Amino acid sequence: MRLLLRSITALAVFLTLTLGGCSSHAAVAEAGNAPMDYPARDDVRSFIDEMVARHDFRRDDLHALFADVRQQTRVLEVIQRPAEGKPWYQYRPIFLNPARIRQGTEFWAEHRELLERAEATYGVPPEYLVAIIGVETFYGRHTGGFPVLDTLTTLGFDYPPRARFFRSELEHFLLLTREEGLNPRGLEGSYAGAMGKSQFISSSYRNFAVDFDGDGRRDLWESPADAIGSVANYFKRHGWVAGEPVTLPARVEDEVAAPFAEKGMKPSFSLAELTAAGVEPLRPLSYDDNVALIALDGEEYREYWLGLRNFYVITRYNHSPLYAMAVHQLAQEIRQAYQRQEAAR
Repeated sequence: MRLLLRSITALAVFLTLTLGGCSSHAAVAEAGNAPMDYPARDDVRSFIDEMVARHDFRRDDLHALFADVRQQTRVLEVIQRPAEGKPWYQYRPIFLNPARIRQGTEFWAEHRELLERAEATYGVPPEYLVAIIGVETFYGRHTGGFPVLDTLTTLGFDYPPRARFFRSELEHFLLLTREEGLNPRGLEGSYAGAMGKSQFISSSYRNFAVDFDGDGRRDLWESPADAIGSVANYFKRHGWVAGEPVTLPARVEDEVAAPFAEKGMKPSFSLAELTAAGVEPLRPLSYDDNVALIALDGEEYREYWLGLRNFYVITRYNHSPLYAMAVHQLAQEIRQAYQRQEAAR
């Protein structure tokens, strides 16, 4: 019923934006967010001009749409202190905890057939699909409460460090809502504008979301099938290789590790090159591609890991080694718990 009501609302708004007119929503805007009169600004008017010229939007419709936008002051605060700014020993417990592991096994059991079909289609094991959705939204429970249009407008025009990126995402968002028949004023997401159970930003939604349940819509809010299939497709399209490992621990002196770890997360060293320099894998590895050396700050000492090709793929979802390691370790914990649960049946 919620999906039907949203579809009817989305169709009405889509027709309104296409055929003319846009009703005001300022009366229900969140208290504490500032009215900015965005259409009066030169940068916003230039953006509207581009959307009209490049994508055939109607100028009056966009002007009316942006007239309702309120600056999201909370977004500007939160984006400057992301969880990924924490050291590993503080970041890890946010996602590696009994509740998230237990509910991950429940999510797997509930959606086993979908997860198995996604693995057969895209080659991504269920535990990683479950872990991504678990880290992103606690298995769909927390998909974000920020209005996406207001959020992307705020970040695109009032957050200079990443204005270009978020302005591009705003462009994708308007195209997405038109293509999918969604209400641009009715969608909520994260403080960075990510949406649905899988938290896709607008460009990822347009490029990688799939209709995995075959109902003719790509619905990342209400459809577990679409969320699961879309994460699997995202991984596959970014280079996930079925059957390959993700990461393994290594031992190395800090001074030896520094020049390798500073090169970042993209695999750029041969295993032979690292072992010759003094990096010792703590488990056997038969792998013929490049690797990266990942350094994570523990409470008492620094941890080192070899980041393989599939580890790098996880960082394409969120460009942080902490995030990728949390996903990997949560995936392993969920798989072990799920296997124990199945063995006990």
